[in-house]
Amino acid sequence: MVILLMVAGVIFLFSSQTYEQQSLVRLLPKVLPGEPFAGVLSQFEVTYWGQVISVETRGYYYFLEFFIRKFAHVFLFGCLAVALFLVYVLWRPNQVGKAGLFALVGAGVYAAFDELHQLQTGGRTPLVQDVALDLVGAAIALLIFVPLYAWKKRG
Repeated sequence: MVILLMVAGVIFLFSSQTYEQQSLVRLLPKVLPGEPFAGVLSQFEVTYWGQVISVETRGYYYFLEFFIRKFAHVFLFGCLAVALFLVYVLWRPNQVGKAGLFALVGAGVYAAFDELHQLQTGGRTPLVQDVALDLVGAAIALLIFVPLYAWKKRG
């Protein structure tokens, strides 16, 4: 339960920050001087929220930051889903399937409320695409964790 509250708290904290407060653009040139892999990365572009995101359109460090921020969605909501799953199976140990469904739905509901929370935060835009990304992170984590949990439980 503590882990669940910690993960939910971290997500809430990040959603409470403006873009400028969480921006990594000033840090990235110090960590990755000289734009390593710029040639490779310049071959990629993503359309997100109707905008083309690429090295050409955003610049190297903004492009990297975009992927770091979107990976954070996937990772944190994957952690949230696993924590929700574990809380459920502690409560009902023989209902692994229901626990997985509960965790996925719970992560989706939290993702939707998280985006609504961003309406209250200056400089942030709530996006349905981010809820979908959060659900992808939750699903990936559960697809990896639940079978391992079930296998370990049997053994």
